[in-house]
Amino acid sequence: MRQVRYIRGVEPTNSEWSARHSVQAVALRTAALVNALSHEGVSPQSVSAVLRAHGESAAVELSGSDVAEMRAAALQVREVFAADGTDETAARLNRLLSLSTGALRLTSHGGRSPWHPHLDRDDDGPWGEWLLASSCLALTVLVWDRQRPPGGVCASPACGNVFLTQGSGPARRYCSRRCATRERVAAHRRAKKIPEPAR
Repeated sequence: MRQVRYIRGVEPTNSEWSARHSVQAVALRTAALVNALSHEGVSPQSVSAVLRAHGESAAVELSGSDVAEMRAAALQVREVFAADGTDETAARLNRLLSLSTGALRLTSHGGRSPWHPHLDRDDDGPWGEWLLASSCLALTVLVWDRQRPPGGVCASPACGNVFLTQGSGPARRYCSRRCATRERVAAHRRAKKIPEPAR
C-alpha cells in the first residue's frame, strides 16, 4: 500500500501543485524514476529522494518490496522510451494501458490536492501500480500532444539513461551534452587512433 504522510501546514497551494504536477513535470519525474530504478539494489531512501526532488511534499515511506514493485514497473516504462518511432511507442503504451491500469478517474486525494486524473485503481494502491499508471498517463498525453515519441534512451554505451524530448528540432540521441561530447571525443580518438584515457 502506498503510504504518504502529509506534513501539517506544508501542503502546496493549487498553483504550486499544478506547476509541480503538470504533464511535463510528471513525465520528468517518470524519467528520473526509471533511471533511478534501473539500477539493481537501489535503496528505498534513494527512490524517496527522487520523489521529493520531483515535488512530493509529503514524507514518503517505501519498503524494499515497494521498491521492487516500482522497479518492475519502471522496466516496463523503459520499453516505451526504447521504442523505435511513434507507432511503436503508441503500441507499447497501449499494451501497458490495457494490461495494468484502472479506469480513468478524477481524485483530489481527500481534498489534499486539486482535482486531477489518475489511472491507478485506488489512491492508496501499491507504489508499482501508481508508477506504471501515472507514467503511462503522462507519456500518453505527450504522444497525443506532440505526435512523436516522448523521449528516448541515451545512445552512449556508458550511460543508457532515458530522457524526455523537449522542444522541436532533430531527434536527440543522448540524454545530455556531457554524454554527446564524450561520444564525439571517443569517435574522434578512434578515427585518429588515439588511445582512450584510463577511466
